[in-house]
Amino acid sequence: MIELLRRGAKADPARPAVVTHDEVVTYGELLARAEATAAGLQERGISRVGTLEGSAATVVAVLAGASVAGVEVCQYPPAEPEGAGELAERFDHELVLTTDPAVRPGSAVLLDPAALTESGTPEAAAPLPAARPHLVLTTGTTGAPKGVRHDWTRLVRSVSRVQPAPDQRWLLAYGLHQFAGLQVLLHVLASGATLVAPVPRRPREGLRAMRELDVTHASATPTYWRFLLNELRADGGPTPRLRQITLGGEAIPGPLLPQLTETFPDASVSQVYAASEFGSSGSVKDRRPGLSTSVLDRGQDADVAMRVVDGELWVRSRTGMLGYYGEPPVEDPDGWRPTGDLVEVVDDRLEFRGRSSEVINVGGVKVHPLPVEELISRVPGVALARVWGRPNAMTGSIVAADVVLTPEADRTEVRDAVRAACEHLVPASRPRSVRFVDEIETRGDKIVRKDNNSDNSSDNNQEGS
Repeated sequence: MIELLRRGAKADPARPAVVTHDEVVTYGELLARAEATAAGLQERGISRVGTLEGSAATVVAVLAGASVAGVEVCQYPPAEPEGAGELAERFDHELVLTTDPAVRPGSAVLLDPAALTESGTPEAAAPLPAARPHLVLTTGTTGAPKGVRHDWTRLVRSVSRVQPAPDQRWLLAYGLHQFAGLQVLLHVLASGATLVAPVPRRPREGLRAMRELDVTHASATPTYWRFLLNELRADGGPTPRLRQITLGGEAIPGPLLPQLTETFPDASVSQVYAASEFGSSGSVKDRRPGLSTSVLDRGQDADVAMRVVDGELWVRSRTGMLGYYGEPPVEDPDGWRPTGDLVEVVDDRLEFRGRSSEVINVGGVKVHPLPVEELISRVPGVALARVWGRPNAMTGSIVAADVVLTPEADRTEVRDAVRAACEHLVPASRPRSVRFVDEIETRGDKIVRKDNNSDNSSDNNQEGS
């Protein structure tokens, strides 16, 4: 990673690298911080460290400095300072870098990242070590986050073909603790572009940054884009002039692509398929849901290859993980591994049906929530929907739906329309309950389809259908 930052600083040290509403950090300034951080890490003999930091510029300096010092960094979710102690214990971090006074580190020691730059004496363009480890947390939508072990040499390979584009200004909608956030960061540094990093990284702040900080390119989850479109409709403000929209991280609901095209007519729209474990597989730009079946025909020399095994997508990646923290390294980092994504070949497309962990077992019938969710999302008056499995004594589970209404929607009309939209489904797939909620739980800007309060049938905003 440090090599990308060095290249950008050499090309134009005064070019903005990271921009927020409060500061502008140039490539030259960011490189100086990173080199000083590397020296500080080496001087203190640090080999592994956790970090919880909201400032994107500080995080980038720490990541780049660690990559040249051979130090494994794990960035914690910045919105969850109370969980730092648990994460530090789980991943054996004795030191946590942070400026957040709310952090509760447990037995770990806290250190301000600035202390590393003050004590370190940077060496000019220090050589890169053979091992440059990095630890990425999964989003934890189906359980406790796992630590995914990577190496910067493999991660940087994914942007080796990126061309210079210094006029691009990319919105950081993901956190840098997420693999998708790292992918955006690597692309920005490889192209010599600018990272626009609002805090917090919610759709409302993202929309403001688009308008006020000249964002031209934005990458986010489909759920983030759906929330952002709702914010745009609600506030009645000007529509940002985006040149590029990228979606990834979860399956894309069918209605979303035409909605984005209509709202941002001048923007190219790309879909990226990637994961913490196997990296990025490239992008699709034809504005159709799913992937082209041509991804199954890549040759043996491709960095990322795909195949379908019993309805599940498998990936072989030369930019993927080395293993999970606390587990033995994978025998073949470049070998085939299952993704957990269920797919179906329909004509010339691989269409996603959901995650294997999200399948709802209704009396022995397997129901994929995503197609049902898409049907409900198309109903007028539905702003957002979530389909999930509610425990049931007779069938094991039933299909349930949470619905966020648009401001003008009538609850009774929407409930009847949802029932009508799902009428043609097999009985097991029809939602047996619909509850109207103010918001839907997300984690890492992805919908969480596992309900933690499924016993609470007396919710004030619940309605049966």
